[in-house]
Amino acid sequence: MEKKENREVILSLNHIDITFGKGRKLFKAVSDVSFDIYKGETVSLVGESGSGKTTIGRAVVRINPLSAGYIKFKDDIINGKLPPEEFEAYKAKIDEKIKAVNEEYEPKIAADPNNKELIKEKNNQIKLLEETLSCAKGKIPYQKRREYIRKIQMVFQDPTASLNERTTIDYIVSEGLNAFHLYKDERERVEKVEKIIQDVGLLPEHLTRYPHEFSGGQRQRIGLARSIVMEPEFIVADEPISALDVSIRAQVLNLLKKFQNERGLTYLFIAHDLSIVRFISDRIVVIHLGKIVEIAETEELFNYPLHPYTKSLMSAIPIPDPILEKSKTLITYDAKDHKYGPEENPQLVDIGHGHFVYGNEAEIANYKKIREGK
Repeated sequence: MEKKENREVILSLNHIDITFGKGRKLFKAVSDVSFDIYKGETVSLVGESGSGKTTIGRAVVRINPLSAGYIKFKDDIINGKLPPEEFEAYKAKIDEKIKAVNEEYEPKIAADPNNKELIKEKNNQIKLLEETLSCAKGKIPYQKRREYIRKIQMVFQDPTASLNERTTIDYIVSEGLNAFHLYKDERERVEKVEKIIQDVGLLPEHLTRYPHEFSGGQRQRIGLARSIVMEPEFIVADEPISALDVSIRAQVLNLLKKFQNERGLTYLFIAHDLSIVRFISDRIVVIHLGKIVEIAETEELFNYPLHPYTKSLMSAIPIPDPILEKSKTLITYDAKDHKYGPEENPQLVDIGHGHFVYGNEAEIANYKKIREGK
């Protein structure tokens, strides 16, 4: 994917495949998916049920292993591994960095051989580089795994199933803090938990209650608090509002936007409804049967939907006017119309304006004409 100038790529998916089963029962759920997510933005992954969007989200948090390709968080590969042809070049870069560290510190240590802090500083830098190389092989050190668990959190679709009914809200929200020792003493733990529970619109007295005592919207707020209290950098929000009443959805979306603005969070927002993601997204990735068919900035996609599948999703967006809603024409997408032969080589192509569309050579040429109004 094309990199935007002066923007940090925080998460990168590179030609990932995800399969389930084996032998005759082998099923490829995700096929050759690649896209980048920039720090501080919200990218929405949109498609109907069974399209592979949740499968990708679960791969980002390392629940689903990859069959091919790799996912990179900042400088480290967190799922999958580099292919052999890329690994050798990557290893050479790491070796150069290790050499540079040695060259920087050796004269300093020679001048002051008893300086333990200096020696420790050098060894730590080399250790970090060696761990980065280990990640590229698909072998993630224990401390790195713990680091990713804290920095990359997930908000689940079903607020009922994702909370332990036998434990109090205080225990649920504190679980990550306890596991990662993110407080100095009990007083600081209580302060952190009470603050985050108030930030999501609940009260400190709610901490002694159990999940079954709350509504669906309140449970989702608790799930969000459990993730945010870990001070993550990246959150996978897996259809966090699809199980909620329409009246509650906007409140949860507003909370997500609030935390993003206050904490500089980055979101991968998974949904099946384009009307919802328009409110929260910077860019939208449309997926169908495990393949990316279109990527664009939000308003670009809504103004110029090009792939037939995207158009079918657009046509399903409800219109507030009942007369117009009744008379509108639904576009039905038939995947059989896009059965490609081996010689056609369909690809996800940048047609300009930061707009990527999947198709063969003739389709891409046609999409470009439509986009430019020709």
